[in-house]
Amino acid sequence: MTQETIVVALATAGPVIGSAIGVWRRPTSNAIHNILYFAAGIMVAISFLELIPESLHLGSTLTCVAGLAIGAAAMFALDRIFPHIHDCAVCGEDECQLGRTAKFLILAIFLHNFPEGMAIAVGASTNIGNSVVIAAAIAIHNIPEGICTSAPYYYASGKRLKSFIMSSVSALPIIAGFLVVRYWLFDIRPLAMSVLIGATAGLMIYIAADQLMPAAQNGKGSRLTMFFFMLGIIGVILLELIV
Repeated sequence: MTQETIVVALATAGPVIGSAIGVWRRPTSNAIHNILYFAAGIMVAISFLELIPESLHLGSTLTCVAGLAIGAAAMFALDRIFPHIHDCAVCGEDECQLGRTAKFLILAIFLHNFPEGMAIAVGASTNIGNSVVIAAAIAIHNIPEGICTSAPYYYASGKRLKSFIMSSVSALPIIAGFLVVRYWLFDIRPLAMSVLIGATAGLMIYIAADQLMPAAQNGKGSRLTMFFFMLGIIGVILLELIV
């Protein structure tokens, strides 16, 4: 099995694992909050310690800033059209019983996962360690999403296998996004790569600041939750000693 295959498999494991949990048994709110903060710490650390410096190295301050703005703006626009859901409680007790609502959540996450696949490929363009870290962060933060899509559909339809499959297919755009960058945009100029890497950092910072941490704060997390954010940052730093 190649390194690329391992990275893609790691990233796509998140929605699949989350979907399986959603049709089996929901974890506690504290566990979800800790997962979200841990993923946020990884995303913030890889953005500031790896992606932004690499963007500056390949281009300039201008290309890096342009990329950050593009990445954040793209995620902002996507969020306005299809809200990103991490907390199953946001759709309400009654609404969550409706298959239409569950299908909408699956579509929203399906569209959000394409740029995440692109982010993994961009990480691979710098070094395989970055790609592994980004894939791990995306997998972790996609687990709650899988839970929040498979569980409502299962409760609405009563069909466990169908609910699992419909939710798990949200992993496919991750593969598509990875392939687009890896095999179609692999030979772009350094300045363009600088913008793309900057955009990836902007995308990940946006996800961490606008989606992961607010979603965790909306619940009744313990005071230890913040330490999971620090664990994510420390994990990225320690990984530098290994890869």
